[in-house]
Amino acid sequence: MDPVSASCMSLHIQENARAILEEQKRDEKFNEIIVSCKSLSNYDGRTFRTLLPQITAAFIAAAYHIAVGIALSFSGILIPALDRNVTNATDDGELYATKAECSWIASVVVLVVPLGAITGGFTMDYLGRLNTIKLATIPTVMGWSMIALAQSVPMMIGGRFLVGIATSWGTIPATVYITEIARADMRGSLVSAAPSFASLGMVICFLKGWFLHWRTVAWMANFYAVIPVIFVFFIPESPAWLVSRGKIEQAAKSLRWINKYQPQPENRSESYAELQLNLLQKEHEAKLEEQARKGEFGMKSKLMEFLKPTGYKPMLILLGLFFFQQFSGIYIMLFYSVTFFQAMGSTMNPYLASIFIAAVRMLMSCANTYMLRTFSRRPLVMASGLGMCLCMTFSGLFTKWVIEGSCDQTWIPVLLLLLYVVASMIGLLPIPWTMTAELYPIEIRGVANSFSYASANLIMFGAIQSFWTLESIFGGIAGVQWFFAVISILGSVYTYILLPETHGKKLSEITNYFVHNTIFIGSSKNAPPKAQKKTAVASRVAKKDIVKSNGQNQKLMENV
Repeated sequence: MDPVSASCMSLHIQENARAILEEQKRDEKFNEIIVSCKSLSNYDGRTFRTLLPQITAAFIAAAYHIAVGIALSFSGILIPALDRNVTNATDDGELYATKAECSWIASVVVLVVPLGAITGGFTMDYLGRLNTIKLATIPTVMGWSMIALAQSVPMMIGGRFLVGIATSWGTIPATVYITEIARADMRGSLVSAAPSFASLGMVICFLKGWFLHWRTVAWMANFYAVIPVIFVFFIPESPAWLVSRGKIEQAAKSLRWINKYQPQPENRSESYAELQLNLLQKEHEAKLEEQARKGEFGMKSKLMEFLKPTGYKPMLILLGLFFFQQFSGIYIMLFYSVTFFQAMGSTMNPYLASIFIAAVRMLMSCANTYMLRTFSRRPLVMASGLGMCLCMTFSGLFTKWVIEGSCDQTWIPVLLLLLYVVASMIGLLPIPWTMTAELYPIEIRGVANSFSYASANLIMFGAIQSFWTLESIFGGIAGVQWFFAVISILGSVYTYILLPETHGKKLSEITNYFVHNTIFIGSSKNAPPKAQKKTAVASRVAKKDIVKSNGQNQKLMENV
């Protein structure tokens, strides 16, 4: 062998050795963290008393979602008062709006969610999770005050704009905070408290709208944002965030509060809070090392990941799923609730019917915790779309008969809409939001999740804007309900053909699925057996070559 080839082989072997050594070090650090997690769980006193601080902090952080629920459902009680065609009111000095203006008033609150999410994300990382929730009260109070004092449509839209920004600043940090402080087995249950509080806010909004003027409801909405934030001052900041900012003493204090009822670990001099602090510091150091390793090529690598099948396939599938979710009427009914029931010709008070809808959403939000943990995703979405289709089909049929005067059972369409909400909460409403965190590979999960979240809200904006257009195209509210029915069943078909199963799957298995598959029907769950066999053989050959080359290089060096 000539000296140049020997030098090249030597360099190649050294590079391979360094790469293997670095990978072993990362694996060792990762295994060390896993072992630390397991040993830490051994010392965890799993009683309700030890969980009480976590539950208290989680509920206080999630309580801001009550204000979010009021913000989302407020257009339901506002638009009937603003729309002159609905109220048949005379010019008495009150504020009125055209249908186009009402569409903007209803939808602007979701149009600004992507902007709020981006700015809130940076603020949350810089100022902290709880401080961002506190900061959200500023646009909240300004927005609701503008709405309550509005003398023009632009002023009303401006108030809704600020409230929309505030909803992002208050909700995303709260969810992240709960995720970071909750025990692993309690994380899902505590996070689910947030949508339950939002549904409670909807119930409160429709209940107040039944008896009070919309301006009074707007003024009172401030209390549901300010009061929870007052309680936020009495709970500690996220220990994980404090460690990431180098505030170790404050992190230790926060952990002592969260774990104040934990018993002293047996045969250990450290407290449970101190053991947890050590684990957080190890995780942070491992993360910094990983960032330093990728550093220079991090952004370029992320952009390249979107061009891979594991990047663009889940993105396109989720965009389609969000389209069917939004145009199946789930959120349109919420934003135009009272108007929707009035158009159906029901003799039931539309505010009372809206209260029933919001209450059902709240109960089903609690039930979702069990269903999403127990059942597979695909059957839930398909059953949800089928149930929504059946309910909307018959609701539209009875609505048509009620409007024509051939049926006086006006309670039947309302009951069918309640069942429609139950069916939507089984799968088509919650699961698309859940799957944004499951389908993407770890390298782009954060960025891709934000993109999907923003895209879903833009689709929601389009759906809310289209309500009166759909009513005009399909000849009334019965036609709109049949349109929702068609979209719902198409969502089930779409799920059956394209959506992969993620329940009980490792994230690596989900990522590997998109490498080899696009359509779920007839797909292979992993790499084809021949490909796996070739990969295994190639791996064994490569190892033998490295060992052989290592031996040859050693003999060459001895001869030199």
